[in-house]
Amino acid sequence: MATRSRRISRSSTLITDTRASRDEVIRRPQRRGRSILVLMILLLLWSVCLGIGLAQATEGKSATKPTPPAVNSTPVKAIASADAAAIGTVDAVPPRYQLGQELYLEACATCHIGIPPQVMPSETWRVLLQDPQHYGVRIQPLVSPELQATWSYLSTYSRDLWKDEPVPYRVYQSRYFKALHPLVEFPNRQVKISSCATCHPGADKYDFRTLSSEWQNAP
Repeated sequence: MATRSRRISRSSTLITDTRASRDEVIRRPQRRGRSILVLMILLLLWSVCLGIGLAQATEGKSATKPTPPAVNSTPVKAIASADAAAIGTVDAVPPRYQLGQELYLEACATCHIGIPPQVMPSETWRVLLQDPQHYGVRIQPLVSPELQATWSYLSTYSRDLWKDEPVPYRVYQSRYFKALHPLVEFPNRQVKISSCATCHPGADKYDFRTLSSEWQNAP
């Protein structure tokens, strides 16, 4: 009787274990399927967040990126010619020399007509800037930094002398003055700066491009 009871107990235990194993086998695929589904959802959410972040970063860069300047199709020579015609001087002066030009006109063109630097050689300007005796009148020479800015302008737009060529201090002595007036026959060899206005009516305004009616159509 006891042996039979033990057999029945073992059979019940075996049946219970078998059912538990079967239930566990059934639950495992369900748990695995849930894990894969959760993983896919997390991957989807991560992809969406990453896409939103990249889109915001790209929009931010686009918003802060400077707009490239418009390309100026006007040739440089045309701009220089237009500027020279507007200001009336012999050459268009870029910004780096404009201060020197202003200082030169302030120091020289307030007492007499300011002639372009091209009329006299660089050596003449070098002496005139440092000599307190200015054609019989005592003046106060420029000092730095005004002196350096003025010299930079004058030396850039004037030319050197030939070797052993004397330094001219009058316009009629300068071969550059003569070279700038190839068609002009000066009746009086002693040309003075004040006579410039005869052919250049805007000379007092540093305008040497505007000519009198006599020379407007000259070849």
